Amino acid sequence: MKKFVAVAGNIGVGKSTLVAMLCQHLNWQPFYEPVAENPYLEDFYRDMRTWAFHSQIFFLTHRLRAHRMLLDHPTSAIQDRTVYEDAEVFARNLYRQGFISERDNSAYRELYLVLCEFLPPPDLVVYLRASISTLTKRISQRGRNYERQIAPDYLAQLNELYEDWIQHFSLCPVLTVPADDLDYVAHPGHLDLIVHKIQEKLTGKEVVVFDPEEVNATV
Repeated sequence: MKKFVAVAGNIGVGKSTLVAMLCQHLNWQPFYEPVAENPYLEDFYRDMRTWAFHSQIFFLTHRLRAHRMLLDHPTSAIQDRTVYEDAEVFARNLYRQGFISERDNSAYRELYLVLCEFLPPPDLVVYLRASISTLTKRISQRGRNYERQIAPDYLAQLNELYEDWIQHFSLCPVLTVPADDLDYVAHPGHLDLIVHKIQEKLTGKEVVVFDPEEVNATV
C-alpha cells in the first residue's frame, strides 16, 4: 500500500542523508528540499531582514508543489522537510525576531493555512532531534559556504520552535529519532532500527521510544 513519510528536523541534523538511505533501503521515491535552487538563500544569510519574506515564500511554494507531486506519485515516497516546518518553525522564528513584518507575516500565514486545507497530511513524520553541538558539527562537515554564518543561538531558537511544533502536531503519527545517539551512516544497524520502527508506526503499532540499550545493541 502506498505510503507518504516526511522527515523533519533542524538545519544539519541529517534529513537528506536519512531520506536517501531510507529510499535505497525501502525502494521508495525521495523528494528533496530545494536548497541549492533557492535564489534568495545566500542573500538571506547575509541580510535576513531584507530577504526573509522572499526566501520563505520561495520555500513555501516549492514545498507545496513537492507535497502535491508526492501525493500524485504512484509509489511510496519520502519527503525531505515538511511544509509545516517552513511555517511553524522558520517563518515563525523570523517573525518573532522582527525579520518579517506583521503585514508580511499575516499574508504568509493566510496563504499557508488556506493551501494546507487542500493537502492531505503524511502517513508519518520522522522527527530527527539533535543538540546544538551535533548540529554545528554536521553543518561544518558538509561545508556549505552560506551556512558558515549560522550562529548557534539561531539553531537553538529553531530547536525550541521544533520542540513546540512537534509537541502540538496532531495531523499524523510522529516517530522521534534521537540523532545525537543514532549514527545511521557509520552503523547500518542504526538504520535498520529506524526502518523497523517506521514500519511498525505505519502499521499502527505503538512504538516504544529509542532507548540506549536498544541503540547500543545495533552497533
